[in-house]
Amino acid sequence: MTVFTPRTDCEVAVIGAGPFGLAAASALKGAGVDALTLGGAMSFWRDHMPRGMRLRSPWHATYIGHTKGPLSLDSYAKVLGISPREPLLLENFVDYGLWIQAQAVPDLDTRKVDRVEKANGGFRLALADGNAIKARRVVVATGLMNQQLIPAVFDGIPRELVSHASEHTGYEAFRGKRVAVIGRGQSACESAVLLKRNGAEVDLVCHGDIHWLGYRALSGKQGWSLRDFLSERLASPSRVGPFPISWLVEVPGVVHRFPEPARAGLNRRSLGAGATGWLKPDFDGIEIRAGSRIISASAKDNGIELRFEKDFASFDHVVLGTGYRIDIAKLGLFAPVMLAAIARREGLPLLSAGFESSIPGLHFVGASAVGSFGPLMRFTAGTPFAARTVARFIQRAKDRRYTAA
Repeated sequence: MTVFTPRTDCEVAVIGAGPFGLAAASALKGAGVDALTLGGAMSFWRDHMPRGMRLRSPWHATYIGHTKGPLSLDSYAKVLGISPREPLLLENFVDYGLWIQAQAVPDLDTRKVDRVEKANGGFRLALADGNAIKARRVVVATGLMNQQLIPAVFDGIPRELVSHASEHTGYEAFRGKRVAVIGRGQSACESAVLLKRNGAEVDLVCHGDIHWLGYRALSGKQGWSLRDFLSERLASPSRVGPFPISWLVEVPGVVHRFPEPARAGLNRRSLGAGATGWLKPDFDGIEIRAGSRIISASAKDNGIELRFEKDFASFDHVVLGTGYRIDIAKLGLFAPVMLAAIARREGLPLLSAGFESSIPGLHFVGASAVGSFGPLMRFTAGTPFAARTVARFIQRAKDRRYTAA
């Protein structure tokens, strides 16, 4: 019997085994770089998203690192005998990620990293089990973990009355309950639909009208504008952002060269709240309180009362589909001194062309890279570019070091 012996050192440690972590680990190994990946495979997707959810991204924008070949989504679909149809079920996407992990990262170390510290010649990773790993480089691919955006109006409200959408893997417990869902993006709208399917009475509370995305929403109009027609016919592969700037989103290497104000503007325009049009037919029976601003929230009579500018309403529970605000300080991985050494803007690290931060050898991929590489880094569609770019950068740095030696 083979006894598993935990490793204590590596060339590159990848923290996180979601889409970006698995893609980066696979690319590094393909480049001949000794990489150790730590974390639970697809853990955020498995433990923080509800059953029955479907992915917003198109099929061809859902590849985890490999757009072609034996590890592509198309190859996975053939293995399972499923057709490449959209939208992809969450369960199928998680299984796809686990399939990638089993083949490309079979030596995954599921231990949790508690702290990353600078050490001689690299970094020291302190693990939750009390052990440590030394690495010359670290790639942080922790995704959306600990990044939930909780509006201040809900501060102090008991957890049994208010929760973030990421806290649920199912909504069966809300059958027969009246639930308010806050937000108007994909998370909020899909949570509202799933709650309704599970027998809840649902109100969607949002600042403005829902922006429905895609052909199914457009086809319900009486007439098509030229912009609507072009947006559908000339849609970018990932469909991230409004047409035509969505095509800029597709080239994160170019976006990285933009002046910071231009890149920030692209992010604002491309990451606004929106929900896929295929959800719209399921909104029958969901009360939409568009234009409602919540003034206060308070626990009352075993429920929660929301006060708006003109009226109020009582609910059994509130689900926050308010999304995420990325700030690497919330990861809890870095001591204050090390965190202060990472150049940041609005919580996001400033990254070089190789996804390297101001601390040499410390890289960030995924949502933490949006500030430097644009909106595509928030989506699985960004994994092929991020993985091959960081792998190429690290491989070249390794080759230079050996040549110098």
